[in-house]
Amino acid sequence: MLKRFLPLAALLSITVSSPALAQGVTSSADPRATEAGREILHQGGTAADAAIAMVAMLTLVEPQSSGIGGGGFMIHHNAKDGSISTIDGREMAPASAKPDRFLGPDGKALGYRDVIPGGLSVGIPGNVRLMEMAHKKWGKLEWQALFQPAIKLAEEGFIVTPALHTWLVQFEPMWKEFPAPQAIYYVDGKPAPVGTRIRNPAYAKLLRDIAARGPDAFYTGANAKAISDAVAKAPRHPSQLTVKDIAAYQAKERPAVCTTYRVYKVCGMGPPSSGATTVFGILGMIEGWDMKAMGKDNPMSWHLLAEAMQLSYADRAAYLGDGDFVDVPVKGLLDKSYLAERRQLISPYRAAGKYEPGTPPGAKPRAAAPPVEEQGTTHFVTADKDGNLVSMTSTIESIFGSQLMANGYFLNNELTDFDLAPTEGGVPTANRVEAGKRPLSSMSPTVVYGPDGKVVLAVGSAGGKRIIMHVTKVLVGVLDWGLDAKQAIELPNLFFGRDGVLIENNAAGQAVAAKMKPFGYSFTATSLGSKLNAVERTAAGLRGVADPRGPGSSSIDGAPAQN
Repeated sequence: MLKRFLPLAALLSITVSSPALAQGVTSSADPRATEAGREILHQGGTAADAAIAMVAMLTLVEPQSSGIGGGGFMIHHNAKDGSISTIDGREMAPASAKPDRFLGPDGKALGYRDVIPGGLSVGIPGNVRLMEMAHKKWGKLEWQALFQPAIKLAEEGFIVTPALHTWLVQFEPMWKEFPAPQAIYYVDGKPAPVGTRIRNPAYAKLLRDIAARGPDAFYTGANAKAISDAVAKAPRHPSQLTVKDIAAYQAKERPAVCTTYRVYKVCGMGPPSSGATTVFGILGMIEGWDMKAMGKDNPMSWHLLAEAMQLSYADRAAYLGDGDFVDVPVKGLLDKSYLAERRQLISPYRAAGKYEPGTPPGAKPRAAAPPVEEQGTTHFVTADKDGNLVSMTSTIESIFGSQLMANGYFLNNELTDFDLAPTEGGVPTANRVEAGKRPLSSMSPTVVYGPDGKVVLAVGSAGGKRIIMHVTKVLVGVLDWGLDAKQAIELPNLFFGRDGVLIENNAAGQAVAAKMKPFGYSFTATSLGSKLNAVERTAAGLRGVADPRGPGSSSIDGAPAQN
């Protein structure tokens, strides 16, 4: 299954990114996924067709981040009528899941990192049903054709990149208990070196079955049993996820959440995503200031972003969850009057230091849950020659998900995105575990329309809870500061933690941090990576852009990928 040490030139061809200019484009965190999407567009496929091919390819070449063993959110713009639609392919808790799922014998929540590996954290995967719905609604090529690029590379073998190798080494101690990934990703008992060619025949075989028989080949029969067995026989936290649970899963079409920001219309995912409400909440608060006049080099701009960020995240913690189970006050959270009230809590000159949730119109009393971490995610954008566009974020949650595998792909640990403790101060949290429920997510695929109704930007990112701020930063950079998408992506990433506000530890971030003391706090420069991908409209047409922090790329419809 493994062949070592490909030529260095082959590696270099997949580690450099640059934007591409065209009417049909793809942009992703891995050039091989970008190329798979381009190939489908070149065959006459739609943006949705290309996105499906990219999910299948990312499962193979970026196994640490996403795949068909996880879930995702897709936003689709229809160029013909200007409509925007979203599909919720978020993972779901099995019938056996109860609110006390992550409580120990003492009634206290188990440690987050303790429950990630193994069976307890695995949710029912949603991506393949999402892909099915997208193809039925917006596909053009035959279903079978969309899996051929991934099948071919799985059989012929793909190259281990520096990024994948780094994660393999980091997880080597963990995998002593998990033989399935070792069988694929190890050489002579050690993590495969950079340049190794890895073949994944089990995954290729499954894709051939899905291509021939449709999504039921994933959700029923041998593959469903493989998922159920992997969870039940997990070396850590064995649990119950039945073939009946898996067969019952359905993706859901949900209305897009849209609002206005200055002269623009911005649209994103509704619950169980917290992306749109939190991103747009931040924008709604800073809309009261002239961010354009202040500019990207003014420390007050970053101060206002930091304050609005923490207030919007406070609302997220209190009110967001699966809207099929709890009342999420989406309209209230985006209400302009409510956001104006929240804005009054922000001093342009001083950090508040304390950030409590507000009471948006229509909200019921809720307990704000403590934060949990998220890590393993990817984002990609594709647009076809007719102007149809897809912005999709896909995830298995943590790096390599639960560490469990079935038929050559990793199973998610998405259930740890629920609140591990179902109550806070005796009050149930909105995001507590319940059977059939979908956990809260920070994935934030976003589409922006100009005053003329045309798409001007589609963007999203990986990064766990930081996704929201990665996307917000780009929106402010493009819509307020007049940057192109590449320049906006290159702005320093901003977030917060137990030690206060965090900013990316690069030259630009350090320059901002050095100016923040007059506001009553310091920005701590630290590692805040991202994997942003975008498509923007320019005078010459659509342009794809990939985050320079990673090996991502964009490509032109009808031409080889530009790396």
